[in-house]
Amino acid sequence: MPQSPCASRHVFVYGTLRRGGRNDIARFDPPARFVGAASVAGTLYDLGSYPGAVLGGDGVLTGEVYAIDPALEAQLDVLEGVRPDDSGEYIKRELRVRVGALEIDCLVYEIHPSRIVGRPAITSGNWLDRAPPFS
Repeated sequence: MPQSPCASRHVFVYGTLRRGGRNDIARFDPPARFVGAASVAGTLYDLGSYPGAVLGGDGVLTGEVYAIDPALEAQLDVLEGVRPDDSGEYIKRELRVRVGALEIDCLVYEIHPSRIVGRPAITSGNWLDRAPPFS
């Protein structure tokens, strides 16, 4: 019997971890399982070779939701520079995300506010509008 997408840990990705991105989540092991395209409220910032998002507000972030296991979550925490005291580059949040007809609790890596000072917003909310896909 197939596992329900609600039965495992999920992550919403909006930047280089998206399909075709420099850090495409499909390249990690153990593999993530694509659940669907999604969007959340937030503002996307251009940090050069990758984006950072601040959650909430009137903007919309375009992304994808994946089912992941704890070993992959640990790898993502390292990639995103998460620290237990929230002083790292990204802060791990949990957010309810709508994927089609489902609402799924997802991890979302939100940029630390100090990292976006003087950085331009990506008004479309879609990192792939800013950065070409990588092979």
